[in-house]
Amino acid sequence: MPAPRPPDLRLPALRLRAALVALAAALAAPGPAAAAPAALPLEDCRLEHPAGLGSLAARCGTLTVAEDPAAPGGRSIALRVAVIRALDRHRTREPLFIVAGGPGQAATDFYASYASAFAPAQRSHDVVLLDQRGTGGSNRLQCDFPPDFEVATPAPARIRELSAACRRGLAGRPQFYTTSVAVQDLDAVRAALGAERISLYGISYGTRVVQHYLRRYPGRVRAVVLDGVLPPDASLLADTPQNAERALELAFARCRADQACEHAFPELASRFAALRAELGRRPRRLTLPDPSSGAPRTLEFDASALAGAVRLLNYHGSTTALLPLLLDRAARGDDAPLAAQLLLLGAHLDAQLAYGMNAAVSCTEDAPAAGSIDRARLAATYLGSQQLDGLAALCEGWPAGVVDPDLHAPLATAVPALLLSGEADPVTPPAYAARAAEGFSDRLHVVVRGQGHGQFMVGCAPRLIARFLEAGTARGLDARCLESAAAPPFVIDLAGPAP
Repeated sequence: MPAPRPPDLRLPALRLRAALVALAAALAAPGPAAAAPAALPLEDCRLEHPAGLGSLAARCGTLTVAEDPAAPGGRSIALRVAVIRALDRHRTREPLFIVAGGPGQAATDFYASYASAFAPAQRSHDVVLLDQRGTGGSNRLQCDFPPDFEVATPAPARIRELSAACRRGLAGRPQFYTTSVAVQDLDAVRAALGAERISLYGISYGTRVVQHYLRRYPGRVRAVVLDGVLPPDASLLADTPQNAERALELAFARCRADQACEHAFPELASRFAALRAELGRRPRRLTLPDPSSGAPRTLEFDASALAGAVRLLNYHGSTTALLPLLLDRAARGDDAPLAAQLLLLGAHLDAQLAYGMNAAVSCTEDAPAAGSIDRARLAATYLGSQQLDGLAALCEGWPAGVVDPDLHAPLATAVPALLLSGEADPVTPPAYAARAAEGFSDRLHVVVRGQGHGQFMVGCAPRLIARFLEAGTARGLDARCLESAAAPPFVIDLAGPAP
C-alpha cells in the first residue's frame, strides 16, 4: 500500500511525549466548465478533532454532485464542505482551499488536527475544507481491513480476499473517485461559494490534486502551496523503497554525528541489518496492550512488521527521534516497545484513511507504473518489494477509474508556487519538489534541514505560508527564518534526549 501522508498525517511535538509514555508502558482560461453553480447554503457547525482533543467553529454545508460526471441524471452523492471565516473581515482575500493527503484523508479531519498552523493565513483568507469524494463526510469509501493492514502487509492471497470483500461493500462506484473527478468537485464548490479565484494548500497526495486542478482550471488559481510534493510524473509507489532507504540512512548518519546517540547506540546501521535478517528467519510472536483500547493484542513481529514500523516512525522528526532507542531495544531482544509504536501509528492511520478511496486512486493512477519498476533496486532496500506486491494483489479485480490523459504530464504555468520539502522526507524527497518546480515560472522551493514529511508546522512555516499568500508571488519571499529549524534531538533513554 502507498504510504499515506501521509502527511498529511503529521505528528506534532506532543506526539513525542505520548510516544515516550507508550514506550515506557511497553518497554489563465478558467478551463472546463464546472458543475452548475448552485448556491451552497452554510450553517453553524463544529469540526471535531479526530482524537477527540477539542473542536472548532465553522460553517458547514453539502453540495450534491453526480457520482459519474458524464451522467448528470444518474446517481448523486453529497460532498461535505466546511468554511472557517477570515478573522479580519475588512481585509479578506481569496479563499484558501486545504487539500489533504493519503490518498484517503478528509480535509476536515486534517484541518481540525492542525488548525493552529493555518491561523496566520486565516487572518485574511476564508479557509475552505472539501472532504474529497470518498473521504470523511463525502460518501466515504471505507473497507473493513484488519487493524494492522497498513503497517504489516498481509500475504498476497489474504490481500486479494480483503480487496474483493472491500469492493463488494463499497458505498459507491470506485472508478469515479479519482483525482481527475475530484478536481471537478473542487471547482464546483468554488463556483457554488461564488469565488472568482482561489488559492490552494496541498500536502503529500494532495499536491497531485492541487497541480491537476491548476492544469484544468488555471484561470481560477491565484497561488498554490505544495508541501511534501509529488510531481505530476511520479507514482506514489515507484520510488518509495529507495526514498525510505535514503531517509533511514540520513537518520543513521545523524545519529553517528551526534556524540550522545553514537555512544548509546553504536553501529546502529549494521545492527538494524542483523535484526532484519534474524526476524526474516525467526519471527517473534508478541502479546502486548493495544495502545488504543488497552486490550491484549497478539502480533507476529517479523521483517515485514519491522519495515513497517521503521517506515512510519521515519515520517516525522518527532518519531524519528525515537528510532535509535527502539531499534537498540529490539536488537537486544526486546521488541515490545517498537511493536507498541507500530500499533499506535497503525491505529492512527486506520482512523484517518478511507482505504476504499485510497485504492480507487492508487489502482488507477499508480499501479500501472508497477511494471516498469526495477525489482533489483528494490531488493537492496529494507522495504524491498512488499509494498509493490501488496498493491498488485490489492488491485486485482479493481475497476479502472476515470483518469485524464494528461494527469502525469508536466505543468507549465505562471501561477506562483511555494514548494516545501523536508530534507529527510521518506516518501516525497526534495528531488521530487525540484522536479515539480520546473513547471512554475514564479516559484520558491524551500528545503528544511533534518525534517521529514510535511513542513506546515515547522518553525516559521505558518507565517511564511501566510506571507506568500499575501504577496501573491514567490519573488522576493524571504524564507531564511526556516534555516534555524532542526530535527528534534534523539531520545537516549526513557528520560528523553540527552541534556
